[in-house]
Amino acid sequence: MARRIDVTGAGGVHLAAWEFADPPKTEDSARPHGDRSAPDRSLPGVLLLHGLMGRASHWASTARWLSDRHRAVALDQRGHGQSGKPPQAAYTREAYVEDAAAAIEQLGLAPAVLVGHAMGALTAWQLAAKRPDLVRGLVICDMRASALGAASQREWADWFRSWPLPFATLADVRKWFGEDDPWVERPNPARGEFYAEVMHERADGWRPVFDPDQMLKSRETWVYDAHWEELAQVPCPALVVRGVDGELGRAEAQEMVRVLSQGEYAEVAEAGHLLPYDRPEAWRAAVEPFLERVTE
Repeated sequence: MARRIDVTGAGGVHLAAWEFADPPKTEDSARPHGDRSAPDRSLPGVLLLHGLMGRASHWASTARWLSDRHRAVALDQRGHGQSGKPPQAAYTREAYVEDAAAAIEQLGLAPAVLVGHAMGALTAWQLAAKRPDLVRGLVICDMRASALGAASQREWADWFRSWPLPFATLADVRKWFGEDDPWVERPNPARGEFYAEVMHERADGWRPVFDPDQMLKSRETWVYDAHWEELAQVPCPALVVRGVDGELGRAEAQEMVRVLSQGEYAEVAEAGHLLPYDRPEAWRAAVEPFLERVTE
């Protein structure tokens, strides 16, 4: 099951966090005051950070197996999911990092393992570099440390404009993102499901829960810069995971491992950028041994 918890982020922005756990066992009635819904703070904390356009629910399968041995919390980052969507000026790297720190502190997760995908991975390693007291370990999934540049940002702006909004049905969402999107090299039903999860129904049809302009604003705060210096400042153990068909190349991933003070490397075959979502069993096999070592 998942329990929603409200968090106050940087600048007072409302954030929605989701704690995943199995239904209470009979022996849980022995907890103080008989509160079966209270989190078990004796378990090591894990904060899951989705990528650009993602949401906490994308981590559901990961969080469920994590909850056997960890206190697993997934955060809807600002502008995403059910969290607040403040004016564009609030979409800075500093704000995302401060939001993650606030979630760890307010939920009592420290020292936490941060598991981040894409933009969420960048947030994770920036926080680990800035606040090492809050972080005991780090999983970086398919995020580059190199600058991507202006051409990349223009491609994303053009891609957003190509979306045939509004979609008449969720089936149309799944088909477009899984098959018809020009960025899809071959049919990918998991990709269609991923994007269906970030749509909601309005009077004229299905539209994203986020504002595409805010997503571009978020992206432009990191896409023009390299982030190697911050990566080198991460003091805790860190695992760099890439999908063989993802956006992070093997050479860059291995250089990231070299730059990290305690870096490790893993890759998932037959997986693309959304590997935790579309290859959940292989993702677990790559990540679980690392998590067990850093939280034992």
